[in-house]
Amino acid sequence: MPDQTRREVLRGSAAGAGLATIGTAAVSASGNDRKIVGLAAGEDFGPAKAVADSVHRTLDFGDVGKAVAGNFSEQAIDRLRANHDVRYVENDGLMHALPGNGPPGGGGSEGECLPWGVDRTDADVAHANGETGSGADIAIVDTGIDDDHPDLQANVGKGKAFVECKGGNCNYAWSDDDDHGTHCAGIADAVRGNEEGVQGVSTEATLHAVKVLDKSGSGTFSDVADGIRYVADQGWDVASLSLGASSGSQTVKDAGQYAYDKGVLLVAAAGNDGPCSDCVGYPAAYSEFVAVSSTDSDDSLSSFSSTGPEVEIAAPGGSVYSTVIGGYDTFSGTSMACPHVSGAGGQLMANGVSNKKARSKLKNNAEDLGLGDNEQGAGLLDVADTLGYDSSDDGTGDC
Repeated sequence: MPDQTRREVLRGSAAGAGLATIGTAAVSASGNDRKIVGLAAGEDFGPAKAVADSVHRTLDFGDVGKAVAGNFSEQAIDRLRANHDVRYVENDGLMHALPGNGPPGGGGSEGECLPWGVDRTDADVAHANGETGSGADIAIVDTGIDDDHPDLQANVGKGKAFVECKGGNCNYAWSDDDDHGTHCAGIADAVRGNEEGVQGVSTEATLHAVKVLDKSGSGTFSDVADGIRYVADQGWDVASLSLGASSGSQTVKDAGQYAYDKGVLLVAAAGNDGPCSDCVGYPAAYSEFVAVSSTDSDDSLSSFSSTGPEVEIAAPGGSVYSTVIGGYDTFSGTSMACPHVSGAGGQLMANGVSNKKARSKLKNNAEDLGLGDNEQGAGLLDVADTLGYDSSDDGTGDC
């Protein structure tokens, strides 16, 4: 039942008790020799498909343009480059999940604990004022989500796989087989009040697993781009992208422009190349994406965090305790900072705020940590202040 959501299954069970993609099957994202041929918006896929040895994906980004990802001979590429309707030709390179190498962290306390990042950004203050994110749709564009996790299953909605799920956890094609996507999902939107595990920045938004990274945490430009396109075409509010590459992709940028124009708030991890300067990775470096750097619990910039003028906001990313397949663990990285902002974006958009207005409010209400603009952007995420509540309770949680 790939098109039936986990939430629909749970609701159906409760009632009874009285209570992919454009193209073909998903494939591995491991090494390949594929090219992506970018076409003008008004052109047909046919000319590029006709000279391809094989086609992996066709991508339609509306007025932005089109693209065909596949295998082409050198002669075919030379002919395509000479065609004035071909905008670009690029390698179908890889993007990767972005966990860092921060200090180890502790586990949670018995029962439900409050992660330090949720507390430090005053998301718990928002919770106390009834803000849950209910009604918002947050897409975790990553390795998938553990749909059976007790802290996530009530919030998990539709998913889509663009790479193959492998292993024993593949209840759905979009299930997580790596842990990374599940960890990010818990930060953004773990349930609150179930007396176990953790709570997220949002707690009742609908989570959508858009599986573009495989079991090794890697995915091709064309798969990531198609995942972003899919989020836009579903009308979902937020795309959380804890992934990146050191080199850019016009195809991913086109997908970002298409999604942003359709109202999606695109949040991306800045990268884990620190200490460094002017080193924000892609897609975070593109103007359509909110680039998020990482801080530690003492409000310092995480040592691994990439920095640069593209950074818009900082969020907790060092030693963050969250959900993994079948349990909980502590990870560090701008991957962990990113879903804090995605969860806050869900809170705003649940209240009817547009993606552009949400982006502005997140920055305008950030807390200045005294770091450089290239390190913190506008400052540290402040969920309560962004939603109009008192933000003086800057605690550090209990996990």
